Amino acid sequence: MGSFNYKLSGIKMRYRKLGNSGLEVSEICFGVMTFTGDKGWTHVGKIQQKEADILTNKAIDKGVNFFDTADIYSAGVSEAMLGKALGNKRKDIVIATKFGFKMSDAPNGNGLSRTRIMRACDESLMRLKTDYIDLYQVHSDDFATPVEETFGALNDLVSIGKVRYIGVSNYTAWRLVKSQMICTQNGWNKIVSLQAYYTILGRDLETELMPACLDQGIGIMIWGPLHGGILTGKYHKVKRWPKGTRILSDDFSRPHDINMENKVLDLLDRIAKNRNVTMAQVSLNYLLRKKGISSIVIGATSEKQLLENIEASEFILNDEEIRLIDDISNPNDYYPHWYFKTYRKNEYDKYYKV
Repeated sequence: MGSFNYKLSGIKMRYRKLGNSGLEVSEICFGVMTFTGDKGWTHVGKIQQKEADILTNKAIDKGVNFFDTADIYSAGVSEAMLGKALGNKRKDIVIATKFGFKMSDAPNGNGLSRTRIMRACDESLMRLKTDYIDLYQVHSDDFATPVEETFGALNDLVSIGKVRYIGVSNYTAWRLVKSQMICTQNGWNKIVSLQAYYTILGRDLETELMPACLDQGIGIMIWGPLHGGILTGKYHKVKRWPKGTRILSDDFSRPHDINMENKVLDLLDRIAKNRNVTMAQVSLNYLLRKKGISSIVIGATSEKQLLENIEASEFILNDEEIRLIDDISNPNDYYPHWYFKTYRKNEYDKYYKV
């Protein structure tokens, strides 16, 4: 899962293998949930086709070869706009899309059944205007459908050429490993990626899922890396975050310690000023230094924002900067992790430190 450099259009971009697969993807993946047309969620903005074309081409010019979307994003509009924006450049691009959330009120319009998967794939292919999906991801575990049914259907899609690689998103560690083991036991195509929430202010991934991915050779794609915009610094040193921000929406319905988080922002601000970069770039670069990360999914509603996020790949934080951020943002331990850190620290650090 190491990285290497290419020169593309005069711009340096690092590429990494997606897990243990041979697929090479840019460290920065452009997530196009913001491609909404007149539909979509207000907190992600609304981008029309003309703007989508500009942002897509700009990302490609900067070396991005990896784009992520989902059928649920604006009820398929995001996929359709991405397909149109890519046009004849599609052959050089890795398209990742997702399925699993409710797309209709019909009995099989939701979930991970074979019927749902086959129909969802065909509909995504049509919207994306492509013959195959490079990375087809389960958007979220539904807990009701047998694992064998879901991954048997996905394996069939690879066998008939509609899908090239299989990934999942928003899984627990035990369900991820169980799914991978069932694929292995049946000789099916294995899971190559996990798309998961990970940010300096939300490092839960490090406790169970990241070690599981490292053990199973599953590459990690990060969503939500800027913590709903908080890590850009735009709300730095405020006593109360403004209403309407994504961090306070249903997407991030969890308690927040604003005093602690402002301490993290103070440190990021210092590092950013010392390096003459932005707080967002420091935040993204920190994540790229973690084990098992294949790519960071970034969103953008403007060319300026897109370029700022992409350029986070163009420098490397040093070990001391990483240590400072690690120490100030360390996630709370829960059993048995605090036990192992007390009684088996050396062994624990060897296998769990990321």
